[in-house]
Amino acid sequence: MNKIFKSALLLVGAALMFTSCSDDRDSNPVLQQPESFVLNTPAYAAQAIDLARSQTVNFTWSQPDYGGFPVACEYTVEVSATNQWTTPYSAEVADDSGETQCDYYAFENVFSTCEAKISAQDLAKALVVICNYVDGEVPAEQEVYARVKANTAGAQEVVSNVVKLLVNPYYIELKPADPVLWYMVGNCIGSNDWDNGANSVGTGLIPLLPEPGADFDAAGNGSLVYAGFFPAGGQFKFVMTPGDWNTQMNFTNIDGNTAGATDEDGDNHNIGIPEDGFYKITMNTVQGKFSIEKLEGTYPEFASMGIPGEHNEWNTSGNPLTAMGKRENTQAHDWMGEITLDNAGKFKIAADGSWDVNWGGTDFPLGYGTKGGADIVAKPGKYTVYFNDVLGLYYFKAIE
Repeated sequence: MNKIFKSALLLVGAALMFTSCSDDRDSNPVLQQPESFVLNTPAYAAQAIDLARSQTVNFTWSQPDYGGFPVACEYTVEVSATNQWTTPYSAEVADDSGETQCDYYAFENVFSTCEAKISAQDLAKALVVICNYVDGEVPAEQEVYARVKANTAGAQEVVSNVVKLLVNPYYIELKPADPVLWYMVGNCIGSNDWDNGANSVGTGLIPLLPEPGADFDAAGNGSLVYAGFFPAGGQFKFVMTPGDWNTQMNFTNIDGNTAGATDEDGDNHNIGIPEDGFYKITMNTVQGKFSIEKLEGTYPEFASMGIPGEHNEWNTSGNPLTAMGKRENTQAHDWMGEITLDNAGKFKIAADGSWDVNWGGTDFPLGYGTKGGADIVAKPGKYTVYFNDVLGLYYFKAIE
């Protein structure tokens, strides 16, 4: 009887060991490389979608089979009018010669679930790009091919099958995206310490401005610049969206010589300034990098700043700009305001209500002004005005 009992225990133990090994294998699945996955044909695919009257065009799909277990993926949707998929729109944008013609368009939206709602207006814009529509010559109907790409860590990109839709397109006048501004925030920026509020531009946040003459991509990324006074011991970093800390740059994004800055915090990597002085910052928002250099000399601080021109009979105190917030140990060299210009006309930027110090230039809406320079010729419109008096840099950002 004891032998039978011992044998039974051995059998149970062996079974437990087998189950344990099996569970170990199941709990450590191997990521497999799928060949494709299924993009569902929308129920509305049999009839034309009127893009001018629709809000969204919706897609659903099944997750790629990475080995029979759920995997976190990022999905993007692409469309083509030819089903060729040889040249993306990004390649056309990158070709300065203008010779490249794209045949498909990838939407910037990234989705984490197996469904997407693409704006009907965004689809109409994509067709203007890939079909080269001309105003007044847009076809009544257009075949559109769609596919989805999936990306996950540890596997190669996977492409779904293609589905065909029929749409009624329309013409949209395309224009380049405005440059995307980034903002400084810190204990030496503006009038409020580390004030990254949604409405804190000019008090807790000070913007870097587009660099005149620099190239910006279709999304508005390119080169930004700033110059101003920083006190010794000052700390700051950069955020892209006021009120949002998720997208930022800090000391880890510095490029090149770091003599003008230090890493003040091992966790937050605040940018530290070791000594008083004027510094220039150049930021590349495509690469996510910035450089900082110390400027020689000093720059005067002004009490007021105005925009005299034909719109206000050249009143040197007219259309005053507001100095962005300062504190006891800093200086104000950044100005902002709003202006509405009903007609094209000439103007300048003048300090302290006189012509003693004024800036002019030959470019609009963005340029480096020179002291005593030529009248700036404006276009009609409503603008948010930014001006940095260290660089003489002005930016009239159109208000839609």
